[in-house]
Amino acid sequence: MSGYSHIQTSIEAGVARIELDRPQQYNALNRKMVSEIADALESFDRDECVVVVLLTGKGKAFSAGADIEEMMNDDPVQLELLNQFADWDRITKIKKPLIGAVHGLVLGGGFELALSCDLLVAASRTEFAFPEVELGVMPGAGGTQRLTKLAGRTKALEWLFTGERISAQEALSNGIINRIVQPEVLEEEAYKFALKLAQKPPLSLRLIKDAVNQAEHTSVEEGMQYERKNFYLLFSSNDQKEGMKAFVERRKPRFEGR
Repeated sequence: MSGYSHIQTSIEAGVARIELDRPQQYNALNRKMVSEIADALESFDRDECVVVVLLTGKGKAFSAGADIEEMMNDDPVQLELLNQFADWDRITKIKKPLIGAVHGLVLGGGFELALSCDLLVAASRTEFAFPEVELGVMPGAGGTQRLTKLAGRTKALEWLFTGERISAQEALSNGIINRIVQPEVLEEEAYKFALKLAQKPPLSLRLIKDAVNQAEHTSVEEGMQYERKNFYLLFSSNDQKEGMKAFVERRKPRFEGR
């Protein structure tokens, strides 16, 4: 894929890759970059060749946050008319699994982008933070909400009030990331993780993500009814027939996402 100025994209073996590509600015997220990320994700979401998406960052940091120079002179009316968070909302609507591979600094908007991923693999020396409080503002692309749901109110408030760094180990202990790997094998391990998912039935992955997202804002009873409908729906797929037939025949299934 081409035509992007702030990201690089590729597809291999069912894994689509988006790499943030402003290394000189530590991948600071300007509005154009977020729009490009959303465009690429939506394109991959529609592409039958893609099962899972891997998000990475070029250079020394995954992303050091929002581009402050771009927004420092904005006023509330300008921001309302810009409606910049509409692109962030597009990212949350992606139906395929999204894995983030993060390293270096993951700050502010970069942390919010990481938290928009379904699974996170982090290099061992990665540091996360929401330093917005030091700038007289606060997270605006879901940071207060997602961090609270993952780590709980008490820890979220501590980190949001102070802007202090969160180590990879703390992030793992508080359910923010899935696994820690050595920096030199981050790309390799994240790709292997993505490849493992890419071999699963795409419709199952899609509807599992859908049901888990539903669980975040419904009661257990409502969520179970939603889950059940997704369970029933998968029985109309060719992959369900193939998966169960392969199990009975003791062979490896060949999933096609249909």
